Amino acid sequence: MRLAGPLRIVVLVVSVGVTWIVVSILLGGPGSGFPRIQQLFTSPESSVTAAPRARKYKCGLPQPCPEEHLAFRVVSGAANVIGPKICLEDKMLMSSVKDNVGRGLNIALVNGPLPPDTGVSGELIEARAFDMWAGDVNDLLKFIRPLHEGTLVFVASYDDPATKMNEETRKLFSELGSRNAKELAFRDSWVFVGAKGVQNKSPFEQHVKNSKHSNKYEGWPEALEMEGCIPRRSTAS
Repeated sequence: MRLAGPLRIVVLVVSVGVTWIVVSILLGGPGSGFPRIQQLFTSPESSVTAAPRARKYKCGLPQPCPEEHLAFRVVSGAANVIGPKICLEDKMLMSSVKDNVGRGLNIALVNGPLPPDTGVSGELIEARAFDMWAGDVNDLLKFIRPLHEGTLVFVASYDDPATKMNEETRKLFSELGSRNAKELAFRDSWVFVGAKGVQNKSPFEQHVKNSKHSNKYEGWPEALEMEGCIPRRSTAS
C-alpha cells in the first residue's frame, strides 16, 4: 500500500516522457514548426501546387476573340423552366435576371459590327420575346420585316418556338441566313445568329428536334449553347 504513491509518480513521469517524445516527432523537432503534423492532414493531391483557374473571356468564352471581332454566347431555354440567355461583348442582352425573356422566340437586334471609325460597334437596338404558342405571329413579323442592312439578329428559343410560325416568318429567317427555320417545329430547341443582307447561310446556328426517343427532358430536347466571334465588318465590305 505504501508503494502506491511512488508508483503513481513513476507512471506519471513515464506518461509525460512518452507524450513529449510523440509531440517532438509530430512537430519535427525543435525549431522546425509544424511540417510533420501538417503532412498528416494534407493529401498528396493538395500538396501539389494547384493549377490556376482557366481564365474566362468576354461572355465566358474560353478564348479571346481576334481583334475586330465581337464575342457572343447564345443559350436556349431548358424545357419550360430555365430561360434563355443572349450575351454580346460581355453585356447580357436578354436573360431571366433581366426579366426580358419569355416563351417562344427571344430576339435581340443589334447594330451591325461596322468598322470602328463609324461609331457603330454592336449596340443593342431592341430585345423582345414573342410567344409562339398563344401569341400573334404578326407581332414578330412587324419586328423583323423592316430590318436595316447589316442588322445582327440573335435568336434563342424557349419552350415552343414554332407553333405560330407561318411561311413568311420562315422565309424571313431563311433570308437572314438560317438553314433550319423552314423545318422548325413544336418544342424544338434553336439558337441562331444571322444578319440582314447576308449572301450565305450563317455559320452560327444549332437546332435539335423535339423527339420522345432522344429528348433530354420530358417533352423537350436538350438546351443548346452556342458561342463565337463575329467579324467587325460591314456586309458591303
